[in-house]
Parts: sequence; structure tokens; C-alpha cells
Amino acid sequence: MTEAALKAYLHIADWPTRDAVAEMIANQAHAAEAVAKVSAQLAHAAEEAAARLGRHGRLVYAGAGTSGRIGVQDGVELGPTYGWPKERMVFLMAGGQTALMQAVEGAEDDHAKGMEDAQSLQLTASDVVIGLAASGSTPYTIGVIEAARAAGALTIGLANKLPAPLCQAAEIGILIETGAEVIAGSTRMKAGTAQKIALNVLSTTMMIRLGYVFEGRMVAMQISNRKLLARAKAMIVELTGCEEEQAAVALEQAGRNIRIAILLVKGWTLNQAKADLDHWAGNLAAVLQAKAS
Repeated sequence: MTEAALKAYLHIADWPTRDAVAEMIANQAHAAEAVAKVSAQLAHAAEEAAARLGRHGRLVYAGAGTSGRIGVQDGVELGPTYGWPKERMVFLMAGGQTALMQAVEGAEDDHAKGMEDAQSLQLTASDVVIGLAASGSTPYTIGVIEAARAAGALTIGLANKLPAPLCQAAEIGILIETGAEVIAGSTRMKAGTAQKIALNVLSTTMMIRLGYVFEGRMVAMQISNRKLLARAKAMIVELTGCEEEQAAVALEQAGRNIRIAILLVKGWTLNQAKADLDHWAGNLAAVLQAKAS
């Protein structure tokens, strides 16, 4: 249980700092083990989510406190990393944006507000809602999931202890049992680490299944600085065998769209590259395979 006080750590404040740090690190390692036990469920969730999202579906993260912030952390990375559109990303945080930086008293206990926030999105069967709660019983998050499921959206619930009404409320409930923390009830530690690992895997697998990864590379990433520009050029060189100068020219002609640049190097015209990528929903591998056949 995440709230239990383990006898082994009752006097951790008296331990040498080095020993306390070593033990906390060792305890965190159990988070990855707990996630590994639900790998099949995460794979199923990712496949179902990708199928629902398709071209137009929205991805919604919902939570309170640490869990909500971890959801935001995962979701905001999908834009720069995989080009996920801002208009297809939504965050529902108990207490609103203020709660990202400070605790909002009582916000997580408001089940009705969770339902209201979800209903305001006018969710459809194309949308995917991920609810996160270490306790598995946060009223706000359960409210979001219940309203989302009633609207026909795919709902995924991640929790860290039994009983987990969040997992029962969601269409796909995933219980990641991380057990007691070194500091009793401090679920920002092992439970939070497990949630972060699970979301890393879940969202990345969604992006892979949607075709935003090609030969292990982030070909849909947004180029927002010099480091990423250099990475994009190197990516094009590696994937096409062209010279760096040709990659740079193609990238600029493509409006810094890596996938279009790769197609330009491979002989597509700009208009045809755009049309083919649109036809195949941005899936570069599908475009190339269609051409080969």
C-alpha cells in the first residue's frame, strides 16, 4: 500500500545521508519492475489508442497533484518530439493550471468538476483519455474518466494500489503495484516514477503505431533550435545516403519538414510529397512502401 509506513525506514532521518540516498535509489528501481509486469496491458492500450486517434482524435491527460503533473510532462513532449498537433492535446488538471505550480485545496476531491471538465470537451469515439492516480481513487480523475467513457471516448486508467476504482471506471484499467514508499505516502517517488515510465512507453508506442517513427528515428519532430536542425540534417543523410549539403537544401525546400525532405531527396516533387504524406496520414514508411509496390 502506498500509504504504509515501513518499519525499515522509520528512522531514516537518523541514517547517514549516503545510506539514505542509496536506499532511495534502490527502492526506485522497483518502479521499473512493476511496470514490466503490465507490459502486455500497456501494449494493448497503445494499440487501441492509436486505432482510435487516427487522423483527428484528441489525446487527453487527466489527473491531480503529482499524477496530473506527470501527465502534463508526458503530453507536452509529444509536440516537439513527434509533431503531435497542439489542437489534439488536452490536459485536465484538478484545480486548473494553477495546480501545476502549487497545490489547490480540495480540487482533487471534486468528482462533479471532473465530469464537468470532461463533458466540456464534447468528446467522441475518436478521443483517448488517460486518467492517472497513484491512489486509484481520486474523485476528480474518476469523474473525468466516467464522463469520457459515457461519451464514447477510449478511457485508460493508471493506478498504483488496490482497490482502484479508477481502473474499474476506465475501459482499460492498468494497475501498477509499486507498494509502500520509503517516505510513507510520498507517491511522487516510486509510484510517480512508475507512472512516468508507463506513460513514456504508452505514448511512444502510440506514436510508433501512428507512423511518426521511421527506422527508429523521430522523423516527425519539430525543428526549434540549432541542435535539432543539425539532428534533422544528420537524420536525412543517414536515411537517404545523400550529402549533407543536399540534405540541408531539401530541408529548407520542405519548410523544415523532415519527412518531406526525405521524399524530395528520393525524387518526389514538393507537391507530390505533401500529397502522399497527407494521403498516408504522415506515415513515411507507408508512403515509401506504396511507391515500392
